[in-house]
Amino acid sequence: MKKGNNKGFTLIELLVVMIIIGLLASLVAPKLFNKLESSKRKTAKAQIQMIETALDAFRLDVGRYPTTQEGLKVLWENPGNIKKWDGPYLPKPVKEDPWGNPYVYKSPGEHGPYDLYSLGADGKPGGTGDNADITSWQ
Repeated sequence: MKKGNNKGFTLIELLVVMIIIGLLASLVAPKLFNKLESSKRKTAKAQIQMIETALDAFRLDVGRYPTTQEGLKVLWENPGNIKKWDGPYLPKPVKEDPWGNPYVYKSPGEHGPYDLYSLGADGKPGGTGDNADITSWQ
């Protein structure tokens, strides 16, 4: 066996590479997490718009928006007691916002025929930044 023909990395070389990767990750990770939260807000807004379209289709078929008691569930599941129901109006259920909280639906609403909104990251009314509510009327 010849000496000096060892192929591979030394422990020091591996540690240096791991430290460099760690430093790069510490620089990039905060920016990625900010993008993650902003993408959740954009997703919630897009879901609200999709639900609004489904609510309008429901109204065209039935002649009214779902009541608060019926909720959004009537958009994907036929309750059996609504004449002219011709759904499902959504391809799949949208029960929760991107943070895992249920969307709030009230009909009649304070801002129009219905109010539809997400309570944001904190799940509480109001808030700023990522905790701000995302509404259908703004």
